[in-house]
Amino acid sequence: MTTTVTSPLPTSDALRSRVRDALAAVGCSVPLGDPGSGGMPASTPINGDVLFTLTESTVEEADAAIAEAAQAFTTWRVTPAPVRGALVARLGELLVEHKAALASLVTIEAGKITSEALGEVQEMIDICEFAVGLSRQLYGKTIASERPGHRLMETWHPLGVVGVITAFNFPVAVWAWNTAVALVCGDTVVWKPSELTPLTASACQALLERACADVGAPPGVGRLVLGEREIGERLVDDPRVALLSATGSVRMGRAVGPRVAQRFGRALLELGGNNAAIVTPAADLDLAVRGIVFSAAGTAGQRCTTLRRLIVHSSVADELVSRIVAAYRQLPVGDPFVDGTLVGPLIHETSYRDMVGALQQAEAEGGEVIGGERHDAGDEGAFYVTPAVVRMPAQTDVVHTETFAPILYVLTYETLDEAIALNNAVPQGLSSSIFTLDVREAEQFMAADGSDCGIANVNIGTSGAEIGGAFGGEKETGGGRESGSDAWKAYMRRATNTVNYSAELPLAQGVHFG
Repeated sequence: MTTTVTSPLPTSDALRSRVRDALAAVGCSVPLGDPGSGGMPASTPINGDVLFTLTESTVEEADAAIAEAAQAFTTWRVTPAPVRGALVARLGELLVEHKAALASLVTIEAGKITSEALGEVQEMIDICEFAVGLSRQLYGKTIASERPGHRLMETWHPLGVVGVITAFNFPVAVWAWNTAVALVCGDTVVWKPSELTPLTASACQALLERACADVGAPPGVGRLVLGEREIGERLVDDPRVALLSATGSVRMGRAVGPRVAQRFGRALLELGGNNAAIVTPAADLDLAVRGIVFSAAGTAGQRCTTLRRLIVHSSVADELVSRIVAAYRQLPVGDPFVDGTLVGPLIHETSYRDMVGALQQAEAEGGEVIGGERHDAGDEGAFYVTPAVVRMPAQTDVVHTETFAPILYVLTYETLDEAIALNNAVPQGLSSSIFTLDVREAEQFMAADGSDCGIANVNIGTSGAEIGGAFGGEKETGGGRESGSDAWKAYMRRATNTVNYSAELPLAQGVHFG
């Protein structure tokens, strides 16, 4: 079945005009080549067209960017942390000033609806504010020494160059999570964005460079390299990159992690998520429906925290599914720039083919598919779909596999222990939630033997994390933590210091020598 998008899609010329206006607004002068002229294509999922081409970084340029960041680190690491915070504060001010322009680029390259794109830029602003406060709170510890006349303490020092590899679905927020925190910690940053979002990345780089100029920071504290796998591999393998923060697929993480470990570097991995929500008989179903629909259909199912599995008690399953299906049928699908649109495009044809293949496999494994139709967008290169609900007899192979598309698998359970076991029975461990008004059920879900995910929510969906908490997950999600809480410690090195202020030299553990 094929339906039609809610409104005509913008022409490529109209989108090119938006790009030029947005880049001019942020002061980005990146050269834009004509489509087909060679170089890195800057395309849009809105209509599937290539809008411009950009010059891809060479391997030599990537090496030079790392070298410049390494040189800048020698100055930046001894710059007082509050002074480093002033740079991030200025970046935050520029983001506020140019929020609409940057969000427009996010919509064009990632296909996010306007409110989600604006929300992503707001997330950048929020992490800048968090990091500015952090610049005066990089606290260590004073520890009781067992030796008289001695003081034992911990201090935290800048780590080095941080390599950042980001994915298309959050083309600016994840860079900001890493960069704002790394900069106040005294590190320098080299960023390789997704090859699908080079325009957005170029705009962010222009704002960072402007912030550096405004506060007198060394320009080498933040560098951008554009390219595909070969460029990313320079960050993975270069021993000058002390920490590699990489967001992407589990397959990418399996390749990156061992290579960084082999050179004794640090890796911060944010990989796949196969997130579940449990709905108990004690749930507020009105609240649950709203939370489920946003988590499962928002960003066209292309968030790492997208809700992919709904584990619902058999006594409320039929009612809940019927309400979700009804809500899905009312979701406006189409041009993400149009007010009222709630579901934009899939990023490209491969994502659509993966969705079709997963739905076919689900049917073969006994599933009942509702929705999932492609919408006629008037352009074969654009892929718009109705989010799909799939009732499954069990958690089969297809349910264990993360498909980056709006597919919600529905499973039923009888006991909460069974539901938690289903939640935990997948390789990924990013986000999870439970809808219940029973405090005992909520506490059991969050306990040590409850959800095994890095994020465990109660009465909200699996997506939409705030920057104040550490973001990340367990198992095949990679174990990394970014953004708030004490995630800053990943960007610094710890030193244990013992100070002897006495005239004696007692040894620890009662050892006598001499």
